[in-house]
Amino acid sequence: MNDSLLPNEPIIRLGVFLTVLMAMALWEILAARRPQRIHRLGRWPSNLMIVVLDTLAVRLVFPFAAVGAALIASEQGWGLLNLITLPAWLSILLAVLVLDMAIYFQHRLFHKVPWFWRLHRMHHADLEFDVTTGLRFHPLEIVLSMAIKVSVVFALGAPALAVVIFEVLLNATSLFNHGNVRLPRWLDRKLRLFVVTPEMHRVHHSIIRRETDSNFGFNLPWWDRLFRTYRDQPEKGHLGMTIGIEDFRTERDLRLDRMLIQPFLTPRNERHSGSQQES
Repeated sequence: MNDSLLPNEPIIRLGVFLTVLMAMALWEILAARRPQRIHRLGRWPSNLMIVVLDTLAVRLVFPFAAVGAALIASEQGWGLLNLITLPAWLSILLAVLVLDMAIYFQHRLFHKVPWFWRLHRMHHADLEFDVTTGLRFHPLEIVLSMAIKVSVVFALGAPALAVVIFEVLLNATSLFNHGNVRLPRWLDRKLRLFVVTPEMHRVHHSIIRRETDSNFGFNLPWWDRLFRTYRDQPEKGHLGMTIGIEDFRTERDLRLDRMLIQPFLTPRNERHSGSQQES
């Protein structure tokens, strides 16, 4: 892998991102899973604008990003996979799997640690669940997530191609599994053996805490099953469940300015543990 990959990586990611975003948006229009009380114009501008801020924040703090970290690790011989001899395809496969597992545990950490939850709860505070919810992350969370990802890349010695593949998969599956789309039950059952589906991930956005603290995977569904955080269905069904968290439930909270200051707000009913109340 050479340096020519580095300038192409943003173009690859942007192309896949726009393609999947438009495809999911169209699918939601043609076959929505849940009726939405709040119109897209009340949510989408802020959810889309936060992506721009997230991208600028990451490029400012980590100009080389995760792919650059992989190239540096390769040049310096850093990381486990640079110390052992494996076929290229196996190194790439192992790196993608380890990176996905790392994101799973990072997600659990962001639910467990109070200050991390303050950052992550902005994602959960969306009052509807659709493709743009998969974009709704606080810039500070995105920067922290990139720091964790870069650390894993250095420690693992992940090949640059594996990092590109992982980043593209993570972005695409985040858009897919947040989609407000209908899937035949038989197809969902088969797909969720290999990828996190919207029906699986929607449970994670339930207002009920024991459901929110489940189905942490973004891409591969296996970690939830392996580490016993898998929940098959929401208690009240996908049409009856309430999306979001207890603390921020007004349309005013969906504005970009309110989203950005949300980690620094302390609602009166917030628990000391940093997680949301169980309804």
